[in-house]
Amino acid sequence: MNPCNHSYGREQAWRLLMEWTASENLRKHALAVEACVAAYGEAEANRLELTGEERAALIELYSTTALLHDFDYERHPTAAEHPFVGVKELERLGWPEALRTAILGHAHYSGVPRATHLARALFACDELAGFLTACALVKPSRAIADVEVASVRKKMKDKAFARGVNRDDVMQGAAELGVELDAHIAFCLEAMKRRAGDLGL
Repeated sequence: MNPCNHSYGREQAWRLLMEWTASENLRKHALAVEACVAAYGEAEANRLELTGEERAALIELYSTTALLHDFDYERHPTAAEHPFVGVKELERLGWPEALRTAILGHAHYSGVPRATHLARALFACDELAGFLTACALVKPSRAIADVEVASVRKKMKDKAFARGVNRDDVMQGAAELGVELDAHIAFCLEAMKRRAGDLGL
């Protein structure tokens, strides 16, 4: 199949996610990570001064990678299987190598280096998007619009809050991207605020 045709677009990625993932929370997580990663894709497209189809294709690559990073997690949650089973399926379906490599790289234990901006963006946004969602849900309004960088930093120090989120990954992710942590948090908050409706936040 020709990777230039649009059989690997966001619509196909969303369909695949829906097919493999029944959990509303996991779907929302995929959308939250997508919001952040796609925003980094836009920033990268600006940096590279891409326009037209090239620009659209790059942003779509970021978007679909984020949507699919955990699509196999519900069926294959163990470190022995996730994300390897999913990536094998993506390869079978003909999804681009850049997407598959980035998805492998978001799992520390895969041993796959994060050599591209896409891979680093996915890793940097994955845990943080989950944490920002948790920060929104404890607000009386349950709205991402009411979450601020300072309160996120404070909650990161509270080990009992959102225990499942790996703080070291959040910090390492920002460092690998070459972005200061507060700037990274602010950037992802902004991206999620733009998609608040889709995220139910």
